[in-house]
Amino acid sequence: MPTVLVYGDSNSHGTPPMAERGVWTRMPFAQRWTSVAARALGAEWEVIVEALPGRTTVQPDPVDGPHKNGMLALRAVLESHAPIDIVVLMLGTNDLKMRFNLPAVDIATSVGRLVEEVRASGCARDVLIVCPAPVRETGCLADVYQGAETRGAGLFVHMMQEAARRGCGFVDAGAHVAVDPLDGVHLDVRSHAVLGAVMADALRDRFARLEKGSLT
Repeated sequence: MPTVLVYGDSNSHGTPPMAERGVWTRMPFAQRWTSVAARALGAEWEVIVEALPGRTTVQPDPVDGPHKNGMLALRAVLESHAPIDIVVLMLGTNDLKMRFNLPAVDIATSVGRLVEEVRASGCARDVLIVCPAPVRETGCLADVYQGAETRGAGLFVHMMQEAARRGCGFVDAGAHVAVDPLDGVHLDVRSHAVLGAVMADALRDRFARLEKGSLT
């Protein structure tokens, strides 16, 4: 049974687009992209989801708390679920918040640090990086993400290059889905369905190549 661990933020957790800041809900289990992907992959696959709203790559959050730093929990999560075939890293959206003021290249490099941690743990055979869909400065989160469109320009290029340098798989979510204009950050139900199908195909292909020893 192939085992996949998704390590992500609110868009893997299933947070729907928000009309008001601070009012948190969660999509039904079946509608989340992770569940869509799991159904498409079939019962012989195990898809484990470790997703925390507000999680960054490696940044301690001065507002929401240091536990939002994705590096802090990663090793424990990996060891909890080992052995793992593929770790999916879908992070970077929260790094675009104005409070961090990070350029796209630094965010991509931070994802690379997480890849290093995965490999150093010895818990997983492979890593697939997912570049999140571009943030838009609109709706109730516009102030939190002020300047994010400029800072995030070219993020998918930097993440793709980081994935290539580190020999990871890569999916550009923004090539398939877009954030909802209600808050400019989260995906709606339709986008979760599309992304789930895309990810199932990517994981199936990556695992087949992993088994054949043909990853580059």
